[in-house]
Amino acid sequence: MTPSVVIADGLTDALTDLVDRVDGARFAVVLSPDGLLLGASPGVDDALARQLSGMVAGLEALGLAAARVCVGGALRQVVVQMWRSFLFVATIRSGAILAVRMGGDTEVGDMAYEVALFVARAERYLPVYLAPVRAATSGERGAPGRRP
Repeated sequence: MTPSVVIADGLTDALTDLVDRVDGARFAVVLSPDGLLLGASPGVDDALARQLSGMVAGLEALGLAAARVCVGGALRQVVVQMWRSFLFVATIRSGAILAVRMGGDTEVGDMAYEVALFVARAERYLPVYLAPVRAATSGERGAPGRRP
């Protein structure tokens, strides 16, 4: 088995576990820093994956811009609240992006906790991405104060 297959299998299992563990979670995906789908929980077909890739990458870019303008430190997550659901978008230290959709009846605090746990463990399933020098030294992505 090649290492990339092990990573993909582990990531799919981890996303499936996240969705199964939290009542009301509908799906979860992980995207590369440039918006390419790396893994998805069951129920995410190709059409949804394409839509999510563009939308989540845009939300991530908006969150990064807000963090820079507001001088709030590194971006941790963006939460979109709709009438019947929420979308959590969280930055993983490697530069990858996690997106989780949950129903409106789900306890938001529980989901925020589970997203934080997933982000803390996610790097073991993901390839390493090299950030541009400017981003690596400015603390633009990842944990505050972390330097390569």
